Amino acid sequence: MDTNNKDRAKKIFSLLKKEYPDVKSALDFTTPFELLIATILSAQSTDVQINKVTPNLFKKFKTPQDYIKVPIGELEKDIHSTGFFHAKAKSIKNCCKTLVEKYSGKVPETFDELNTLPGVGRKTASVVAGNAFGIPAIAVDTHVKRLSNLLGFIKSDNTEHIEIRLKELLPEKDWVKDSHLLISHGRKICIARRPRCSQCVLGDLCPSYNPE
Repeated sequence: MDTNNKDRAKKIFSLLKKEYPDVKSALDFTTPFELLIATILSAQSTDVQINKVTPNLFKKFKTPQDYIKVPIGELEKDIHSTGFFHAKAKSIKNCCKTLVEKYSGKVPETFDELNTLPGVGRKTASVVAGNAFGIPAIAVDTHVKRLSNLLGFIKSDNTEHIEIRLKELLPEKDWVKDSHLLISHGRKICIARRPRCSQCVLGDLCPSYNPE
């Protein structure tokens, strides 16, 4: 039975690769540390909004020590427009403190180590592992969660269960790119409140397809 699911998943992602040939992370970054900070900020926000904030932020704060030294009120002001700025500022400071105390100020290069950092869950750890270090990982954000259910890969709201299921269905070498494909399709076509089913290339393969 799972062979059929894998075949269908293969067809789906083959079509998505043709639709989004240059897919990549939507967050702007130049170093693993910048990506880590940007991903923490992206919670409950959009990548577009984060990319408006990070250019000035990354000029001002270049190292974990910089974030540790700045008064939290000043950091909150700098990231205010990303939303939930009190919690995010606290998470960033605690994360940077751990980076300095445990990893000599460097971002660890394994998923398990990333996942233990304050303010970093499986999604953020997967984003950094996959996009900064090339480690096969699937980041389950709201788009990946929604499309995984709509496409019939799984019926679950549990992000870790979704991550495990996708890893069962997809080739490991494609995990990072396939995450981005689902995110891109969720943003451009399979939009939560107004899905554009009539424009979707996955119509014949999607159990939720409704062009009306």
